[in-house]
Amino acid sequence: MKRIVAVTGGIGAGKSVVCHALTALGFPVYDTDLAARRLMDGSADIKRRIAETVSPDAIAADGSINRQALAAVVFADKAKLQQLNLIVHGAVRDDFVCWADSLKSNLLFVETAILYESGFDALVGEIWEVTAPADVRIRRVMSRSGLSESQVRERIAAQSSAPRAGHRIIENDDVTPLIPQILTLLS
Repeated sequence: MKRIVAVTGGIGAGKSVVCHALTALGFPVYDTDLAARRLMDGSADIKRRIAETVSPDAIAADGSINRQALAAVVFADKAKLQQLNLIVHGAVRDDFVCWADSLKSNLLFVETAILYESGFDALVGEIWEVTAPADVRIRRVMSRSGLSESQVRERIAAQSSAPRAGHRIIENDDVTPLIPQILTLLS
């Protein structure tokens, strides 16, 4: 039986850093954001549904996803974000199951910011939550994306950020070393 671990946490917490370390250690990691992007870009049906239920402005004249327009809509309107999530999450879950089934490894990781909202919690047996103080998260996101502080705060507010009971916590505060925490959780 495969051990499937979710690596989760809010924007800027450092999920990707933890997942890069896991990849460097030789473990397979499924990135739900990259999968969603790939599936959205490759599916005319997903694009049509986004245009119809989220915003027609989310689809550019050339048929590509206008991610800036889409983000502006969904991070300002929780109902639109829920609509987008309903459209994309099923496709991502199906893709993940195919990916996991294709691997021989008995220890797999899935990186997801919205574990419960996406339904991935039902597919995993263990949850590692990456946490960081809000000021650190805001600084990280502003630095990497060029977003304003208020835009980052909107994105943080749109995600569930309180750690839940039963999660194993990885503190990524720029002070506490990550690798020893990861190795402890692996054992």
